[in-house]
Amino acid sequence: MPWWGILLIILAVVAIALVVLYNVGNKLQQKQLDQKEQMAEAAQPATMLIIDKKYLPMKDAGLPKIVMEQTPKRYQKAKLPIVKAKVGPQIMNFICDDAIFEDLPTKGEVKAMVSGIYIVSVKSIRGKKKNTVEEETGKKKKKGFRQRMQQKQAEYQKQLNDELLAKKQNKEKGLDQKKTKEQIKKEKERAKKIKDGI
Repeated sequence: MPWWGILLIILAVVAIALVVLYNVGNKLQQKQLDQKEQMAEAAQPATMLIIDKKYLPMKDAGLPKIVMEQTPKRYQKAKLPIVKAKVGPQIMNFICDDAIFEDLPTKGEVKAMVSGIYIVSVKSIRGKKKNTVEEETGKKKKKGFRQRMQQKQAEYQKQLNDELLAKKQNKEKGLDQKKTKEQIKKEKERAKKIKDGI
């Protein structure tokens, strides 16, 4: 068999693999958006005092047993943004949304929307906000690739949370959900940005 025949076979296999990955990615993204909407609908307001926040593996985070049992083993070693907070008289560990993790102050009180053990969004922050290195020294700190990707993802997640919150409020008020051409265009752009960012 000539070399160009082998090359064509390899290119065909790569193209098929890319198409399959694209379709799987789209399905997973849609599933994630549906889950986010369900969590936003089930979210309840809570006032909490943030004691500590860290990125921890799920098995070391001190989450309830049922959460650990329902999570596949391969995800139990993944690091999650974990927040230790005092809600009323109880001290609990929560999983936080990446988009708001950096905004949460340690030793500060926040009003947040909580769905189960997941902090969906933060309404107001009371207490000291964390001073960045830029404010203290006046020099910009270079960010690594991972930090830049997390920052982009956080921005897109904030957009999505704001849209879900607005949708929920409109639904409660009973307003019509007729979408204008401009809204449809914005949704398509947002979906593209989220797909590119992840």
